[in-house]
Amino acid sequence: MAKKVTRGRRMRSSIALRFVALGALLLIAFFYYRPLQSYLHARRELSQRDSEVRGLAAEHRALERRLTASSSTDELVREARRLGFVRPGERLFIVKGIAAWERSRRARTIGAGGGRP
Repeated sequence: MAKKVTRGRRMRSSIALRFVALGALLLIAFFYYRPLQSYLHARRELSQRDSEVRGLAAEHRALERRLTASSSTDELVREARRLGFVRPGERLFIVKGIAAWERSRRARTIGAGGGRP
């Protein structure tokens, strides 16, 4: 009978040891959860910022190309006109409704049987 008592105690201590090991694993997982979550969040943010930096670098290269291409005076004048700048002494006229005028003109030309002008 002494053997059965020893075997029962060994089984109980083995089960208790397993519960202690499981508890230790859960405790370790609990302590690693927040730092791991912070690490993953920081990694996502870094990835987003990295893609944003790559996009801005591409835009910077495009602007540098435009700057080198627009070194001529004619190009600068064209760009200034596109932005609405005028030379001293010139008058700026803003014409509205050009698209509607073109549509009505096209409709009159087609209606008259003339086809394209």
